[in-house]
Amino acid sequence: MSRIHQLDSSVVNKIAAGEVIERPANVVKELLENSLDALASRIEIDIEAGGGELIRIVDDGEGIHPDDLLLAVTAHATSKIATADDLFRVQTMGFRGEALASIAEVSRMRLRSRPPSSATGYEILSDCGQITPPQPCGCPIGTQIEVRQLFANTPVRRKFLKSTGTEFAHIAEHFSRIALAQPRLHLVLRHNGKVVFELPGTQQLLDRIRLLLGNELADNLIPVESESQGVRMWGYVAHPSVSKSTRKSQHLFLNGRWIQDRSLQHALTEAYRGLLMIGRQPIAFLFLEVPADIVDVNVHPTKTEVRFADGQALFRQLLSMLRTKFLSMNLDSTVHLPGGGGFSHAGATPRPRGVELQAWSPMNVPGSTNSSPNSSLWNNTPRPMAELPRVGGYESPFEPASEFEISNFKSQISEPAAGLASFAATDTPPADLPSAESLPSVTSETHAGRVSHTTSHGELRAMQIRDTYIVVETDEGLTLIDQHALHERIMYEYLRPRVLDNAVESQRMLVPETVELTPKETSLLLEYADVLNQLGLGVQEFGRQTVLIDRYPVMLKKANLSQLVRDLAEQLDQPEKPPDRRDLLDSLLHMMSCKAAIKAGQRLSPEEIDSLLAQRHLIDDAHHCPHGRPTALVLTENELERQFGRLG
Repeated sequence: MSRIHQLDSSVVNKIAAGEVIERPANVVKELLENSLDALASRIEIDIEAGGGELIRIVDDGEGIHPDDLLLAVTAHATSKIATADDLFRVQTMGFRGEALASIAEVSRMRLRSRPPSSATGYEILSDCGQITPPQPCGCPIGTQIEVRQLFANTPVRRKFLKSTGTEFAHIAEHFSRIALAQPRLHLVLRHNGKVVFELPGTQQLLDRIRLLLGNELADNLIPVESESQGVRMWGYVAHPSVSKSTRKSQHLFLNGRWIQDRSLQHALTEAYRGLLMIGRQPIAFLFLEVPADIVDVNVHPTKTEVRFADGQALFRQLLSMLRTKFLSMNLDSTVHLPGGGGFSHAGATPRPRGVELQAWSPMNVPGSTNSSPNSSLWNNTPRPMAELPRVGGYESPFEPASEFEISNFKSQISEPAAGLASFAATDTPPADLPSAESLPSVTSETHAGRVSHTTSHGELRAMQIRDTYIVVETDEGLTLIDQHALHERIMYEYLRPRVLDNAVESQRMLVPETVELTPKETSLLLEYADVLNQLGLGVQEFGRQTVLIDRYPVMLKKANLSQLVRDLAEQLDQPEKPPDRRDLLDSLLHMMSCKAAIKAGQRLSPEEIDSLLAQRHLIDDAHHCPHGRPTALVLTENELERQFGRLG
């Protein structure tokens, strides 16, 4: 049997490195936190090859005494705690004494430092754990750390690093968190010699948000503040008209430390309940200032998870702070149509046919005239189907290239499949549908929102209810159709074969549109530019944190391109594993189909209802949307009679 033995210190450090240092971004995070604890006012970060080749961090902090340099790279050596009780009143960013020792063990590191009291600096070198004695060197007051060839002695770990763009995107994310948590700092971030960010120190958080994330977001932020039983909460939350598809823009800071906490995130979600569409997440920059002895930050090596003495009290305080603020505001949202078809706030310009715009006051605020979540708090401007091209005598709810026959449309729609991953090029299209001449003829009734059309089975009558559902009388009874889900399936089946054939109709823009993003989002979009190009979207680099959109899919002519690009960036951000190309295409297809489809809460004209119903019969798998939700519910005549007690 194997005997118990003491692990070598090198092995211990490699284990610690595996817990703390997963990728270059973790090195940046740990070194930045050390600079913060050293009371630095300026920090410069230089990155090469996504951090795999070089990470250099220079600060103007207090420096390290020459006698302490070797201890600084020794495991569990720290100046920040002395006893076990100190773990329950930690007021510094770092305290475990693992980071530098772990980094030195798996890289080639140079550490130079000079405290204000010293006339010269000293440096030590580490070659994958082999450390030299301190030597005098010239350097300014503060600390300089260079980390080269990360994971040089652990090639398996190095092999699992992602692309340069992805790794730098993670570094930019950690940089952004520190920049938001400490707006007083002057921060500089460079990648391969190019300045990505230079953020002067400021006393105003909003100024830092504006520089880091753009004016559009900053202009839609709402200040909030609360204090209760020694706990202060403050910061900014976004107006409900600005949201994200994930929680990645929910920034929580505890005593200056970025954290994740499910309870606080749940409180944030609850505060926005009824304000956001299903699937959308609020944006927040919230700071918690609590006594150090009521929170445990020693839960996880990365220190991003914490444990509160009374988490429920914080949940209630955050929820109350946000709801009180929202109830004191007018959060009505109005949709603005682009171009000449729009209307003014005063309503002087006529509205386009088929579109009804409503304001929605959330949470049943007294005086609200409409609290339905199906009212128009849309992220995309709805487009009237009546303006779109006609297909086989029917107005099409999508926008293909000019003229084509129904038979051509049908030939490009393939067998139903759960997604692109299961869709093979050898799939054969089903038999042709009836010709245009055999399609239903249209007769519109005068009653708004109600149409009838004649088929070979007799007359069918349809009516829109709640501006969301279409009720259709059939030979079997009644069918209740979700207009958005059905149109989403039509859009998906229209776009999918074109994407696979690299034949998506796209329109080049005379004046390209710029979109402000975070550095991570910019890197991801540029990394997957070829995939987006296959979807008909042209993305180019433009400035430090801006991309240029010079081409868009014709089917998304009326979509909000800026919001679409931001949502695409969120879809691309999958830290667990790099997305498979076909799975990624399918995921983006689902999202774009949803963006292009008519929305719940959009009033349709009789002709538009009829067009949607006609195209229901042109596609396979029309009974489910691309996400798997049913597009229609059937209530048979037999069931109606049973419900009304007519069956004896």
